[in-house]
Amino acid sequence: MDKIEIRDLEIFANHGVFPEETALGQKFVVSTVMYTETRPAGLKDDLSLSINYGEVSHMITEFLQKNTYKLLETASEKLAEMLLLSLPLLKKVTVRIEKPWAPVGLPLKTVAVEITREWHTAYIAFGSNMGDKKKYLDDAIQGLRDMKEIVVEKVSDYLVTEPYGGVEQDKFLNGALRVRTLLSPEELLDRLHVLEQAADRKRIVHWGPRTLDLDILFYDDLVIDTEELHVPHIDMENRDFVLKPMVEIAPYLRHPVLNLTMEQLLKKLEEKN
Repeated sequence: MDKIEIRDLEIFANHGVFPEETALGQKFVVSTVMYTETRPAGLKDDLSLSINYGEVSHMITEFLQKNTYKLLETASEKLAEMLLLSLPLLKKVTVRIEKPWAPVGLPLKTVAVEITREWHTAYIAFGSNMGDKKKYLDDAIQGLRDMKEIVVEKVSDYLVTEPYGGVEQDKFLNGALRVRTLLSPEELLDRLHVLEQAADRKRIVHWGPRTLDLDILFYDDLVIDTEELHVPHIDMENRDFVLKPMVEIAPYLRHPVLNLTMEQLLKKLEEKN
């Protein structure tokens, strides 16, 4: 990606652990690297097609003067989040906040925190086979839309499917969606669990009936295997109720382990069955 940089923006603000820091204030030095696509603006010589670094400089100054945080880590996180949420053309940002002459009782020039944050793409499978299935799914999708760190970009049609796993139960409504998110995979999983709990999801029987089931299928091209999280989702290549909605919204998305697209995986599964 192309980059637009703001270097060493000096801001007088009130951040720090000690009371005198928040009361009296001090100088901070902020630098940002904004990752975006500058070619459209460059070809047309049109600032509206790019990120206005002058406006961003004022945004950073106002934000850090308006808010007070104890830690540079928090100030950096909140600033990066604000920029990513406020600037539609911003895909990724590096924020560095320096604190010259920090009160550590020793001679030093500066301390600094530097972080990089960006938008990620995730695919989520959803399903329900208890009660008002459609309402459970509608409410879950709206719950995702209501989270500021998540943008729901595409939702498949709801698909009526037979139960999977050999447990006798009612038919499911299933589907899949694509989101853009600032959350880490673990944070996203936690948010999905919150939505499941709001739907009174009970984890009693493995592959059993449920009011709401939300699973992360893909998160960028990451491969994650932890006790709590497996991405890409295990055994999805054998589940047509996952593959059919995925083919609807992302037919050419390639599985990072199996190296086959969603269309190819569904075709292979149908041929096997």
